[in-house]
Amino acid sequence: MKINYHPFNLKFRHPFTISKGTKTHQPTLVVELEHFGIKGYGEAPAITYYNITVDDMIADLEAKRSMIERFAFTDPERFWHFLHHLLPQNPFLVCALDIAAWDIFGKMSGRPLYQIWKGDPADNPITDYTIGIDTVEKMLAKVEEKPWPIYKIKVGTAYDIAIVKAIREKTDAVIRVDANAGWDLDTALKLIPQLKELGVEFVEQPLAKDNWEGMKVLYQESSLPLYADESCVFENDVEKCVGHFHGINIKLTKCSGITPALRMIKNARKLNLNVMVGSMNESTIGSAAIAHLLPFIDHVDMDGPLLLEEDLATGIEYDNGKIIYSNAPGLGIAYKGLFKK
Repeated sequence: MKINYHPFNLKFRHPFTISKGTKTHQPTLVVELEHFGIKGYGEAPAITYYNITVDDMIADLEAKRSMIERFAFTDPERFWHFLHHLLPQNPFLVCALDIAAWDIFGKMSGRPLYQIWKGDPADNPITDYTIGIDTVEKMLAKVEEKPWPIYKIKVGTAYDIAIVKAIREKTDAVIRVDANAGWDLDTALKLIPQLKELGVEFVEQPLAKDNWEGMKVLYQESSLPLYADESCVFENDVEKCVGHFHGINIKLTKCSGITPALRMIKNARKLNLNVMVGSMNESTIGSAAIAHLLPFIDHVDMDGPLLLEEDLATGIEYDNGKIIYSNAPGLGIAYKGLFKK
């Protein structure tokens, strides 16, 4: 196996703000694996508050390059277990390599990934479109600029209800809110009934990721479904969410790839938790990995390519929230390098 990699700093269409801060570009690392002439691609965006940078991923990849290149690849699950033990402190890099391995595996079998997993795309959920925190006027302008059937509204401000009320007056689309751990329990108990009155569908990560006692109270009191994001990172977090959340939001980059995500979905189903897969502003490469999981989940947030002014691949299309596959094998994408859309 041969390894190549490409770091990028992808520009957003608009500055992207959540309760944790603002960014104008998304740093990301694309890895390219080649196995007997077949190339596979994977991606891992760098997220500041998880303290893993693109440079960190490159340093770890170079340090372990010879061991990875000597690995006798047969299937992605076995490769993931090897990587998981080789790079225990860098799930982001493991994710990128795992996605690339699945891309190769799909190409070897001549099938798109969702077909390998026996998924039926007939009832795939449609993706939401994220509106980052801004002034009410600018958030409304973003809604007007992008008519969409489902919006995910970032909250965690002193004027959250004003934001959602203004957007609700502008559209009858489905609205979800994501506090990114930006509320305390008292705030959540106060705001959630008002959000329900405004027709909000569910709330994502209302409290701090480790506020399990607060979430237990909120779970019992909330009139809206609650989804874990920052509180559900790895496989062993899924069971913790029972009795605290109604569903989980899986991020491939955080959980370390497609391989563990498939197990998390299966476990969540056994535990009667709803399942969402979310975006970390990936380009089309990482977003395609999410797309193949659609037949197995309830909700999806894979709007990275819509939020970015620049992209790295082609192969998935968006039709008013519906995801259209290329049906080429593996991820079904064609890596282009950096290009403006």
